[in-house]
Amino acid sequence: MKITLLGTGTSQGVPVIGCGCAVCRSTDARDKRLRSSALVTAGEVNILIDAGPDFRQQMLRAGVSHLDAIVLTHEHNDHVIGLDDIRPLNFRSGQPMRVFALPRVASEVRKRFEYIFGEPIPGLPRIELIEIDSDRPLVVNGLHIVPIGVQHGRLPILGYRFETLTYLTDVKSLLPSEMQKIIDTKYLITSALHHEWHPTHMNLEEALALVDQIRPKQAWLTHISHHMGLAAEAGSRMPAGVSLAYDGLEIPF
Repeated sequence: MKITLLGTGTSQGVPVIGCGCAVCRSTDARDKRLRSSALVTAGEVNILIDAGPDFRQQMLRAGVSHLDAIVLTHEHNDHVIGLDDIRPLNFRSGQPMRVFALPRVASEVRKRFEYIFGEPIPGLPRIELIEIDSDRPLVVNGLHIVPIGVQHGRLPILGYRFETLTYLTDVKSLLPSEMQKIIDTKYLITSALHHEWHPTHMNLEEALALVDQIRPKQAWLTHISHHMGLAAEAGSRMPAGVSLAYDGLEIPF
C-alpha cells in the first residue's frame, strides 16, 4: 500500500494569488502546493481523500485512470468543489462514483451540486453519496478504513486511518476517545498551518505536540501555508522523525 500526497497546501494554495513573499516567488518545487488531497493505493484499488479545486490537475499529474471511491473530510470548498470533474471517470467505468461523507457534508454536496442529483441528464457527473460517521469503520473494495472524528475549530470533521497510516487535515484538536484509534499508528500525516496560533488549525507547535503524543515511526506535516517559510529552510528545522510534506510525495506503508 502507499499514499500519494496530491496537494499539501491550504485553501489558497501556494503560491498565493498576488503575494510576492519569498515562498510564493520560490522556484523550489516543494514550495508549489496545490490544495490538500491524497490518494491511497492498495494493489489496483484507488481511494481518494477529498476532491478540491485542483482535482483535475492532480489526477492528470498522478496519472490516475480510475477511482474506486472518494472519502471526504469535510464540506469546505477546497475539499469538495472538484467533484464535478469526476465525469471522465464515470464515463470510463460506466458507474456512479461512491462518495463517503458525514451526513452534514453529504447534505452540503447535494446543495452545491444540485444539478447532479435532479433528473438524470447525459454528460453530468454521477455520484452515489454514502453517509458515514466516526463510529463506523468502512470496507471499500476490501480496504479497511477507520474514520477519525476531529475538530476543525468548532466544526466536527473526519480524518482517516488506513491500517498503519493515519491522515488528518484541517485539524485543531481530537477528543481522547478518537485519539485512542490512532495512538499506535506507525505513520502520521497531519496538518500544520504555520507558526502562529489559529482558531481552526493546529500551528507547527501544536502539530509537533500531537506527533510527540502519538509517537509514530515517521510523521509528515501537510496543509501548509506560505507563512510556514521556505520548504528547504523550514524542513531543515524539523525534529527527528518529522518532515514537511510536499506535492507528489509517495509514502509506502
